[in-house]
Amino acid sequence: MPVLTEIDLLHEKIDIILNSYPFAATFLTNNGIDPVKYNDSTMDEYFKSISSEHMEDNAIDPEHLIEQFAEFIKQMLSFLGEDNKVVESITILPGHDKSGKDEDFTEFVIQKNEIVSIVGPTGSGKSRLLGDIEWAAQNDTPTGRSILINGKTPDKKWRYSSSEKLVAQLSQNMNFVMDMSVYEFLELHAESRMVTDSETIIKKIIEEANKLAGEKFDPNTPITALSGGQSRALMIADTAILSKSPIILIDEIENAGIDRKKALKLLIAEEKIVLMATHDPVLALMGNRRIVIKNGGIDKVIETTEEEKEILSEIEELDRKVQEMREKLRNGEKLTS
Repeated sequence: MPVLTEIDLLHEKIDIILNSYPFAATFLTNNGIDPVKYNDSTMDEYFKSISSEHMEDNAIDPEHLIEQFAEFIKQMLSFLGEDNKVVESITILPGHDKSGKDEDFTEFVIQKNEIVSIVGPTGSGKSRLLGDIEWAAQNDTPTGRSILINGKTPDKKWRYSSSEKLVAQLSQNMNFVMDMSVYEFLELHAESRMVTDSETIIKKIIEEANKLAGEKFDPNTPITALSGGQSRALMIADTAILSKSPIILIDEIENAGIDRKKALKLLIAEEKIVLMATHDPVLALMGNRRIVIKNGGIDKVIETTEEEKEILSEIEELDRKVQEMREKLRNGEKLTS
C-alpha cells in the first residue's frame, strides 16, 4: 500500500485517498468533512471552499489538520501491519548446530513467490529454523542465526509487535474453540483488517478452502464442528487471501487431509514466500530448493533437479490413487484391485 506524504494528502483527490486508505473516512468525518460531498475534491480545494469564519468557528487549521491526517494514517497502517509488508526476500545468515559446529554457507536468500522445503529427521531442528525466521533472529537464539529482510536487519517492531508480524505459521495442529460460524469467524478477521468488501473476500476464502478440503462445508458451519482437514483448509485459504503476512511457514501438514499441491499454488498466487518443514516427498520436491537439517544445523541446500521433477510426477500419480482410495473409504465404498 503506497504511503502518501502530507503534500500528497493536500493535493490528492479525497476519493483516491479513500481508495488507498478506506479507514481515512473516519478521520474526515470526525473533523467535519463529508467524504461523500467532497469526494471529487482535494483537501486543498476543500480548505479554499470554506469561509474563514467556518474555519475559526470549527478551529480548523489546515496545516495542523494535514499533519494530524498523515499521523492518523501512519498509526492505522502500523496497527494493521500494512506499512512494512513489501518483502521481496529473506536472507538466512549462518549460525551453528547443536554441537557448536559452524554452518557451512555464507548466506541463503529466498525470494518472493518461492517455495523452499526443509527436510531432516524428526528432532533434527526443522522447527527451530522456522522459529528463527518467525522471530527474525539476530544471533540471539540457540542456533546463533540471523535473519535479514530485503537484505537488511529487520526493524524491531517486526519482531515484537503482534500486529505487525511478517510471518504466519501453519501447523498440523489447528483446533478452534470459539463459538461462532465460519462466516462470523472470517467476518471478524475481515473487520480487524478493515476490509471494505468483506462479503466478496469471505466468499472467496470459503470457495478456496473447499477446494482444499476433502469434505466441503458452508458459511454457517460452526468452526468447532470442522474436521482437522477442514480447519487447516480454512486457515490456509484465510492466510493466503486475508492475512497480510508475506512469509508463510508450514510445519508438517502432510497429514492434514488437504490437497497439498492446491494449497501451495494458492499461497504462491498471493505472492507469499513459503517455507515448509516436511517428511512428505511430494511437498519436499515441490520446493524450488530444499534445506537439509542435521543435528540442529543447516547441513546443505539442494536444488530440485529435472530428474526429481520427473520422479515427483510419478509420486503424485501414486498419491492421486491413494487419495481416490481414501475417498472411496470415506464414502463407504469397497476397494477393488
